Amino acid sequence: MAMSKIGEVVLEARGLTKRFPGVIANEDVSLKVRSGEIVALLGENGAGKSTLVKMIYGLYTPDEGEIFVKGERVKFHSSRDAIKAGIGMVHQHFQLVPVFTVAENVILGDEPRRWPFVNMKKARDEVARLAEQYGLQVDVDAKVQDIPVGAQQRVEILKALYRKADILIMDEPTAVLTPQETNELLKVMRGFADSGVAVIFITHKLREVLTVADTIEVLRGGKSVGTTTPGESDQASLAQMMVGRSVLLTVDRTPSKPGEVVLDVAGLTADNNIGLEALRGINLQVRAGEIVGIAGVEGNGQRELVEALTGLRPSTSEKFTIAGLDAAGKSPHDIHEMGVGHVPEDREKDGLVGPYSVADNLVLNRFDEAEFATRGVRNRAAVATLARGLVEQFDVRTPSIETTVESLSGGNKQKVVIARELAADPQLLIASQPTRGVDVGSIEFIHSQIVAARDRGAAVLLVSAELDEVLGLSDRVQVMYDGRLLAELPGEEADRDRIGRLMAGGDA
Repeated sequence: MAMSKIGEVVLEARGLTKRFPGVIANEDVSLKVRSGEIVALLGENGAGKSTLVKMIYGLYTPDEGEIFVKGERVKFHSSRDAIKAGIGMVHQHFQLVPVFTVAENVILGDEPRRWPFVNMKKARDEVARLAEQYGLQVDVDAKVQDIPVGAQQRVEILKALYRKADILIMDEPTAVLTPQETNELLKVMRGFADSGVAVIFITHKLREVLTVADTIEVLRGGKSVGTTTPGESDQASLAQMMVGRSVLLTVDRTPSKPGEVVLDVAGLTADNNIGLEALRGINLQVRAGEIVGIAGVEGNGQRELVEALTGLRPSTSEKFTIAGLDAAGKSPHDIHEMGVGHVPEDREKDGLVGPYSVADNLVLNRFDEAEFATRGVRNRAAVATLARGLVEQFDVRTPSIETTVESLSGGNKQKVVIARELAADPQLLIASQPTRGVDVGSIEFIHSQIVAARDRGAAVLLVSAELDEVLGLSDRVQVMYDGRLLAELPGEEADRDRIGRLMAGGDA
């Protein structure tokens, strides 16, 4: 994408520091953004990106440092102050009213009035004008609940533009978009910059940064570790800045050698948490020695699929077997006993017990095995021996195996889960979002462990919202949309555009 004409500095943060109990979220961070410039704020979860922009947007008060907008020093007491100063923020998690129309959502809280009524014609016309001006294709009369996720993202952007934002903060805006929607959004961002809007783009996706940014600011551990540009960088150098060492960004794996069918499911159905059908007749097979990846925009039944297969959610099926044994109606513990390892998408809620030690978390699903308990009494020595070995093998950075797992970083928590599930040498590994919220270095390690499990003969079902992860690891790719598996592609034939069309419910 061509670089826009960049003007004067419109936003400057000088030496911002923010402390929370027990942690320094940002330490002496400075940032400059010019009109017509896209500044990518790059860093892994926990690097301090969100804390920084929340200070700029008035949601947090800096403990130290200053913020200048258009040359004037400002002190924001709320987001309302930031909006008045021309700063808008598009949040990662949409803040929309589903039963309202697009126009109603955009004007909510800032309605044009024909006293004492809201002037809806004026509001609708203004929203339509903004949508056309900035190339944000959306039906202003449609209810938000009836439009796709990509269009909802555009509504969030329109909310900020309607409030006359000329400094726009976008927090992980591509997290729930298909590849095509992501590409469209990047074009829209470039259009903003070309019209003079200053954009701060928060992400951890290296490809997007190199595609759209003018300037790249990298944070690590709450500190700024460097400023660069796409012309001076590549994915490898950016990854090194993010984690402090060189990182392999591609997975080194040999062709798979599929064996016998391990997971065999036909006609699987299940409801979501509010009783609506979430799985609509899933047919799926995973063989020993292969990785089958499930691609799709989040919310299309992936969570329910994983929970049904691991016994966490009631389901019905024509067939559900693991290594030839009937698994229908089995409890999670029964499923584990059948040789299934499960890496849940939410490690905090479903994968770990925070106040327990690292050692105890490493035997959470094996506590009743004879090796670790005798007549109901925990064999502490055996647990400690296992834990020390796994901590070393899986490079878990912890002061001690007796350290509470809640005190570890996100990447090390995930390594504890991976270590526990792989230590039992499962014949089927179900890995859901296995690298969510972990740094690039930990991603590299976790990917290598998943491939190693495949090479030892495990059948692996990988469910991930990160399309690059699915493409990089999978021997076969299935695309999930609206509770159905739409198509299967061999790993070597699966490309981003084709999968992106399927993820949006289209034809391959």
